[in-house]
Amino acid sequence: MKNSVQHNIVYNNFALKFLDKRELHSCTSSLKKASVGFLNQLMDFLFPHFSSQVYYSAEDVISKLQLLERDLISLMKIMNGNSIADIRKTANNFMLKVPKVHDMLWEDATAIYEGDPAAESIDEVILAYPGFIAILIYRFAHELYLLRVPIIPRIFTEYAHEITGIDIHPGAEIGSHFFIDHGTGIVIGETTKIGKNVKIYQGVTLGALSVDKSMLKTKRHPTIEDDVILYSQAVILGGNTVIGKNSIIGGNSWITQSVPPNSVVYSKVEVKVRSNENHFDTIDFVI
Repeated sequence: MKNSVQHNIVYNNFALKFLDKRELHSCTSSLKKASVGFLNQLMDFLFPHFSSQVYYSAEDVISKLQLLERDLISLMKIMNGNSIADIRKTANNFMLKVPKVHDMLWEDATAIYEGDPAAESIDEVILAYPGFIAILIYRFAHELYLLRVPIIPRIFTEYAHEITGIDIHPGAEIGSHFFIDHGTGIVIGETTKIGKNVKIYQGVTLGALSVDKSMLKTKRHPTIEDDVILYSQAVILGGNTVIGKNSIIGGNSWITQSVPPNSVVYSKVEVKVRSNENHFDTIDFVI
């Protein structure tokens, strides 16, 4: 009897807290799935590489834009705490940005094609380069971020992270003709600013020197100016760190202070070459 009473007390307390949490955090389980679904619709519409749909007239295109706007409204209604009026205005503002973002994405694809001798066509870049996919998704996530849409921008970029291995926060500011080469392991933090015609290789981190919730409204991540190349595994940290225009940052560099324009920064590594005939005399391997 005593155990039964205790169970009832525990269950009742849990039920009350449970219901409070469910009401406060009432995003449904469909939000992530619906967000990715909308993103894929957007990609399919803008690039024939991802869809078999054919558009024969300007009216067809306009109709699709209107349909996408309606679907975005439906998506945002899933979230808690947004009025219908605000949602409609936000969706309209986002869709008005689509043409500009579309132009930027073609500039990005062109920059990748022209900058990579292995790329045989822009179509190959769009279809097969994870760097381009990550940039594509980031650019639309960024527009939603600027419109203060919660959660969905992060779902977009975390989906890109999942499928490409490239982690770009939607709050980062990235200029046109952006080139991510290979891309695996790249991390670009929320307050990063990247200029035009910047090229980044795999494993680059643009991060914060320290992480604390009190730094929420401060610039924590570096600024990369125009025409900079960041080679693989370079780590650049800090909100006051600026990599000057037309600089080259070598692989495995660790940078926490600003670099003037037209600089070359590299990490010096000593390499010795010798015969391997007697290598066990000087190197002791334990496995």
